[in-house]
Amino acid sequence: MKLILLGPPAAGKGTQAEGIAERYSLAHISTGDMLRAEIALKTPLGLEAKALIDEGNLVPDDIINRMVAGRIQREDCANGFLLDGYPRTLAQAEVLSELADIDAVIDIEIPGEIIIRRVASRRVCPACGHTESVQPGEEEICEKCGAALIQRADDTEEKMRHRLEVYHESTEPLIRYYTERGLIAPVDGAMTIAEVAEQIFGILDAKKEAEENE
Repeated sequence: MKLILLGPPAAGKGTQAEGIAERYSLAHISTGDMLRAEIALKTPLGLEAKALIDEGNLVPDDIINRMVAGRIQREDCANGFLLDGYPRTLAQAEVLSELADIDAVIDIEIPGEIIIRRVASRRVCPACGHTESVQPGEEEICEKCGAALIQRADDTEEKMRHRLEVYHESTEPLIRYYTERGLIAPVDGAMTIAEVAEQIFGILDAKKEAEENE
């Protein structure tokens, strides 16, 4: 399967993507992780991207398109892939349509105020990229690799509100785009992680079974 995971910032896409990729043996392609790797290496692309991301803005389409086009040609994508954080604009979606035939688009829907509350507790592991929620008083250690967790520079209320505005302006038209093509599958993202995963697996299991019976 070739899938897209849509949803506003901090909707839990990264967490759900890990489970989807594992369950269906798909390559998990996160443009956010790809960009953060460039930033860590302080490449020219990384330095340019960092300035934009720190202000809550999107990285230009042409840079992202080139990154994704190269990534989906790798051997680990032969069995399919899950795009997490791409496409984010109609222009990116049109480029992607020339690169691959998408099977389904999972859209995690969640109110902005819930996202604002979640951001305050979100932490990221700089070593393995795992994301988790930390409550006041809890030890901020990655449950996967044991490294100290950090808060991303753009995980503040002010910057998150700006990111949500950017999302609604630039990304929500994608929902209409993929709805018109019969690919969109909405999911209630306000539920627990396990409940959201159950919704997604139900959608994809049914799709996989239908294709196998054709």
